[in-house]
Amino acid sequence: MIPSPTHYVAILLPGTNKKYFFSTSIEDLKPGDEVVVETSEGRGVGKVLSVPIKLASYPSDMPLKPVLRRPTEDDYEAERINRDGEKAALYVAEREIKKLGLPMRPMSAHFDLEGSKCTINFTSDNRVDFRELVKILAHELDCRIELHQVASRDRAKMVGGIGICGLPLCCSTFIQEFSGISLSLAKNQMLTINIPKLSGHCGKLICCLAYEDPVYTEEKKDFPRLGTMISIDGTSYKVDGYNVLSRTVKLVAPGDIKNVALDEYRDLEKRSAQGYGKRPAVGPAAKPAPRGNAERTPATNVSQSAKKDENRPSNRPNNQQKRPQKPQQNHNNDRRNRPNNRPKAPGKDNKDA
Repeated sequence: MIPSPTHYVAILLPGTNKKYFFSTSIEDLKPGDEVVVETSEGRGVGKVLSVPIKLASYPSDMPLKPVLRRPTEDDYEAERINRDGEKAALYVAEREIKKLGLPMRPMSAHFDLEGSKCTINFTSDNRVDFRELVKILAHELDCRIELHQVASRDRAKMVGGIGICGLPLCCSTFIQEFSGISLSLAKNQMLTINIPKLSGHCGKLICCLAYEDPVYTEEKKDFPRLGTMISIDGTSYKVDGYNVLSRTVKLVAPGDIKNVALDEYRDLEKRSAQGYGKRPAVGPAAKPAPRGNAERTPATNVSQSAKKDENRPSNRPNNQQKRPQKPQQNHNNDRRNRPNNRPKAPGKDNKDA
């Protein structure tokens, strides 16, 4: 009988790179120790990642699976037998997949401690109907079979490798849960949108974009907005870009490009605001000269000439005079008094129209 648990610990299960929490009554566990645990997939041997913590401080209400005991010699022997069986199970799975022509690729196989269940992980671009494959593998391996389809990131996490930085992949070393990576992170860091260079071993955008995004977001607050205009020695420059790491600002003008430090740009900005960088004033703009050499006629002369024009007869027709209106005719009366000269139809009585 398992004693009542008082602590909980983080444990790494075989075949996974994710830590899980288990309850335990063993208080002297240390990181690196191996224990036998009960999981939803069966019993297995896991590695302790943390010291025991008081169960009262567990931050979730989800029930915890228990740590059964420390492994015995029989458990270690069963583990060695299972490791050899996993290689054979993976070989059988690859052979049967080729026979059935299924579009899937097996990645790993794992037996539980009793050897009664085998879990096979595979990758595929689409959904696969593997019911016939499960029947064949259950007959060949004489155990219960489960097939799990994993994503491209989980595949890179399982296989591992070296990243573009020269270090082991983050997903295979310390990343426990994957977060969403979008192109907006690359745009925030002002990177060239080159998908092959920004992609990792999994074919997705590299996870380190998410690490650097908060730093760029905070540092960009010190820089001017793109398109800001500034005057330097009478020449207008536009902020065309900046480098957060070197803290420099790129200024562009017709026929000239400057890269200045951020502190120097702030000084230039203050001088431009105070008017030191503006062009000197030439003077008040001169009024345009009147056309021709004739002087303007005084207002009194204009009024007298206007009076003379009023008395002078004009040959132009006066459009304001009313034209004589024609008398209106009553067309209805004309129709009644008009004689009817239309021919009469034969066989009908002659009546007036």
